[in-house]
Amino acid sequence: MSSLPLERLVPAHVQGFEAYYPSKPDPELMRLFKVDHLHRLNNNENAMGPPPEAGRIVDGFPPRQVPVYPNGDCYYLRHQLAEKFGKTPDQFLVGNGSCEVITSVIKAFCEEGDNIITADKTFAVYEWVAEFSGFEARLIPLRNYGVDPDAMLEAIDERTKILFVCNPNNPTGTYWDTATMTRFLDGVGGERIVVIDEAYFEYVEKDDYPDAMRLMERYPNVIAFRTFSKMYALAALRIGYLCGAPEVVDIVRRTHIVYSVNTLAQAAASAALEDDTGFIRATRDMVAEGKELLSGLFDDMGLEHVHGEGNYMMVHVPMSDTLLYRKLMKKGVMVRTMTGFRFPNWIRVSLVQRPVMEAFCQAFREVLQK
Repeated sequence: MSSLPLERLVPAHVQGFEAYYPSKPDPELMRLFKVDHLHRLNNNENAMGPPPEAGRIVDGFPPRQVPVYPNGDCYYLRHQLAEKFGKTPDQFLVGNGSCEVITSVIKAFCEEGDNIITADKTFAVYEWVAEFSGFEARLIPLRNYGVDPDAMLEAIDERTKILFVCNPNNPTGTYWDTATMTRFLDGVGGERIVVIDEAYFEYVEKDDYPDAMRLMERYPNVIAFRTFSKMYALAALRIGYLCGAPEVVDIVRRTHIVYSVNTLAQAAASAALEDDTGFIRATRDMVAEGKELLSGLFDDMGLEHVHGEGNYMMVHVPMSDTLLYRKLMKKGVMVRTMTGFRFPNWIRVSLVQRPVMEAFCQAFREVLQK
């Protein structure tokens, strides 16, 4: 039997793309590392769990709803978002996590020969989607751990369609203030799409932090991304959304898969938005306490570390990050190695409740001081 002619069937840009393999399920990892618990500090999850009302929706989801298709375009959730943020429902598009809306935006605006611009050390999915779709991803080096607006502007050419700005940046936590963002948008002009990814928007308390939903009133080429995975702790349900000018969202909608967001995710997200002030405050306090604890640890050990906004920190470690990962896993602590983010021998740590932070500190000291 002849083999498939994959070299002929598969486009060159797909052949050259290196697949990403997620980690194994927690029970498999626990068996592999011979531990009876696992503190998940690798994915910037909110360990407090979802807001109480969203939790009640999850607990009470009726089995009779399982055979029924979800609403195809998240009708009620879009109306709720519009009311909450002073927009119209047609300005919102909800997806199966932010990754899906990233894909929809790139498909909507890019064609052969086009490019996108983003940072070299940022959320990697912008780069991945562009490259496995056959478009060039121009990656701009960070400057002092921050996204460099001037270098991004200099990289623009006539085939640049989209610029992605992760604000605050994952994994460094740096952010552009309002003055920097508006200067950048003025520099871009209105000829290209600017995506401002605000996945960690609800974690930021700085007065000079810009709000992309307000900026789009002045800059109609701005698209804002937000998610329910981070602050609202609905990561397992996979739901995020974009907001933009109606004419821009209408274009993106043409490339967006409908029915991709399940009924439970829609209902839980809707519940999470109701009276979220106290939940957000409690989460911010938890993160601030964790940040203070880990900053003290890293300072005490003389280790370079980076933190800003968001529920995570990075630290430069004096050994291979993958080796440190394995040693911490043997103590039931899972962190994110950062070599894949182009930060060799750094790790990123999620900021969660104090008892888990203290367990991390103890394990980290034990491993590095042996």
